[in-house]
Amino acid sequence: MARATGRAGGAAVVRTAQRAAAGALLGSGLLGLVLFSLGRPHPWQALGGGLVVSCAATLAGGALGFLFGVPRVRGGSTGDGDGGDGGTGKGGGGRGPYAPNTNLEQVSDWLTKVLLGVGLTQLGSLGERLDRLGKALAPALGGGTGTAPFAAALVLYFLLLGFLAGWLLTRLTLPRVLSDADRALDLFLAGQDHDRKGDKVGADDLRMRAMQHLGLVGASTEKPGDLPGSMLPVDRTAGPERVVAEVRSTARRSALTATQVQELFADGSEGRRIQALALMQGDPALADLPSVLEAIERPRSGFEQYHALLAARGLMSRLPAEEARRLRDAVAGRLMAADGIPYGSDRSWLAEKILSGLEAPVFLPQQQGGPTADGTAAEVSGANGANGPGAPATGTNGAVGAAGG
Repeated sequence: MARATGRAGGAAVVRTAQRAAAGALLGSGLLGLVLFSLGRPHPWQALGGGLVVSCAATLAGGALGFLFGVPRVRGGSTGDGDGGDGGTGKGGGGRGPYAPNTNLEQVSDWLTKVLLGVGLTQLGSLGERLDRLGKALAPALGGGTGTAPFAAALVLYFLLLGFLAGWLLTRLTLPRVLSDADRALDLFLAGQDHDRKGDKVGADDLRMRAMQHLGLVGASTEKPGDLPGSMLPVDRTAGPERVVAEVRSTARRSALTATQVQELFADGSEGRRIQALALMQGDPALADLPSVLEAIERPRSGFEQYHALLAARGLMSRLPAEEARRLRDAVAGRLMAADGIPYGSDRSWLAEKILSGLEAPVFLPQQQGGPTADGTAAEVSGANGANGPGAPATGTNGAVGAAGG
């Protein structure tokens, strides 16, 4: 723990030093511009013109840095597969015949070589060109003695600063953004495959993880560290999501009974509770509603609550009316509680999806031929009088709704 804290503190110090260095570089250039402007006959004109020149040079340098920093796609790489989730790896595996578009990479490579070639051939006249550039920009900075060399130095300073900033941002940010987008696409496609196979729970889990990669929803934190060691024999080096997915995929082949899964959940340790929830996700016949409600209303962690909601998703179509109402009340209660499901998280997305599928039927007592709530005549349907005159129609999950509703 102390070592981890020390590493975190060291990383924070490095980030602070990096920000201070970047601020010092930018501040030095702007301070020089302000001091120069104060000595001009028209300081505001000189300052405004200098700021515009500085911004233009920074943007030009940033564009060059972007061209030099565009990452390359590794040819033939397969990336990390998704194994138990049914997902597939990168490099064409997850996207079938589709491959990443490398036009930007090719344009960047071509322009970089052209600019380097042209720049090397013009090195001999670099001083003359900078002098001409300074004289051309001198009127924008108020003119006068010494303005031309200052304008040339200002352009060179902010051009190099913009290049370094553009290159670093591209190298540090763009590969991660592209990788997250590719990973999200793989997960979405794997979710569609699960949907076609009838695995709604696995499909929702994959879609949720795809949205997490894109930053659309927040991920459940506080994942138990002892999860792999407390579950069925799986890859101990895999992350918690992969472990749960592998257990879920073995549920229908498992020899466990619903009673044994319930006892597994009642064991008390968080790892075994999540293992029981994963088995319930994979095979709704093993599910136990009181256990699922327990994990939704009194979870040990956000990770456990997330998988309880996934298990509830698989149970929705099997619940009678009374149990569906209990599930709806439990989920709605945790959504509305101040310390409940946080808004914008993966759990809130699942909770809202559960509630949308468990809307309460509307009870509207009415007589045969009498007006309904909207003023129209009621229609009573029945085969050979099966429902009888004025008998209520039976709704989804055994709920009794109004006739014709």
